[in-house]
Amino acid sequence: MATNFPDYVTVDYTDGEGENPEDYPSIEHKIEKAIEVTKKGLEEYENPAIMWTGGKDSTLVLYFVKEVAERFDLDMPPAVFIDHFQHFDDLLDFVEHWADEWDVEVIYARNDDVGSLADEPGDTINVSDLNEQNQHHVRNILEYEEDTFPFLLDTYVGNHLLKTVALNNALEEYDIDGVISGIRWDEQEARADETFFSPRHDPDIYPPHDRIQPILQFDEADVWEAFWNFVVPETVEGFPAEGYVPQDYDDLPNGLTHKDIPVSPKYFEGFRSLGSEVSTEKSDTEPAWLQDLANTTERAGRAQDKEDLMERLRDLGYM
Repeated sequence: MATNFPDYVTVDYTDGEGENPEDYPSIEHKIEKAIEVTKKGLEEYENPAIMWTGGKDSTLVLYFVKEVAERFDLDMPPAVFIDHFQHFDDLLDFVEHWADEWDVEVIYARNDDVGSLADEPGDTINVSDLNEQNQHHVRNILEYEEDTFPFLLDTYVGNHLLKTVALNNALEEYDIDGVISGIRWDEQEARADETFFSPRHDPDIYPPHDRIQPILQFDEADVWEAFWNFVVPETVEGFPAEGYVPQDYDDLPNGLTHKDIPVSPKYFEGFRSLGSEVSTEKSDTEPAWLQDLANTTERAGRAQDKEDLMERLRDLGYM
């Protein structure tokens, strides 16, 4: 593994410091900044990659990268999809479909050693059965002392092994120097101090790289405004050019189907945040964008034990 971050990258790591979404007063201001950050990221890094979960935020970032690469004749980087073995089937179908539609190369990052030791979420895994790398993470990095742990994504050990270790292995294997991700300031307290270019250079924790974060300045409502007024009208043939906001699961204009729309059907069903199939629930019965976004918590449907550990998990390399 490389131990030093390359000196060819010259970005301003303070860009965005002390800012919040209110510093970008309109959706046009937010999009302009997203394009600026994305363009800089594609120009500065030799081997960037897009973190794509199939969720709304990372799909919006994927759209910006695709548009900027085409507009400025820059190389389109691959997307890294962390397959933690506990996804909604609909989400996997969505990623495969839109990777094909948008001609995106997808790198599937998996911790196969952990995945091979369980058949179903919740199965018990013996720490002694893990390979040397995973045992090192469990015992020396997480300082986990139990002999077993459950095969569940939304736990401290499960999240780290299935997502962070899988990601770091992919970063090393593909020599990725810049990770373009879809995190936002308003999403979690642990992300509120992030900057548009954020260094992750400690080789004792992860392969040295930078995080490139084009939509920090968006809030949840902004993401949906961007989708229904920009992304979908500009990418879906037959969608109203002036935009259209679906009012329920079946409300799509001009005979279009969910296969035509780069928005996961799970959001139409009432999910606002997509995590593990076994521990993520609908927030409401209305589509995500019609819910009370201002007065309710976006990640309320997620398992709270993992949410409470977010700051520590991020210190270990989680997104």
